[in-house]
Amino acid sequence: MEPTEVLPIVAILSIVTVEFGGHALLRFVTTDPDRLGAFRERFFRAGHAHAGVLLILSLVYLLYLPRAGFGDGLEWACGAALLAGVLAQSGGFFLHLGIGRQGRSSPGTLLTRTGALLLAAALITLAAGLIQAL
Repeated sequence: MEPTEVLPIVAILSIVTVEFGGHALLRFVTTDPDRLGAFRERFFRAGHAHAGVLLILSLVYLLYLPRAGFGDGLEWACGAALLAGVLAQSGGFFLHLGIGRQGRSSPGTLLTRTGALLLAAALITLAAGLIQAL
């Protein structure tokens, strides 16, 4: 199977988890607004929003990936880096809300930054491939 056939399925199914997260957040803020607290609610919202937006970005990315003219191996690597970056960046917010402290770094902070680097690498690689394919 081609990476651009499999990876969009992974992204679309992942959007279902974002929908569930939105439902969970809505329940927290409407039934027991003090349950999360301001700090945790802020990071829950950030993780949820980043996951949703970045998964939609990944669907667009995977439409353009074949146009770069990469081999299957590089397409798999780019797609995997992109989806891992989405998971790491948004997951880092959730990790930080679980174990982090306000105003201090945590493993969640590092995970979020790692995700951003993976996303940047995948995006720059695709951009370079698209430029070369002109």
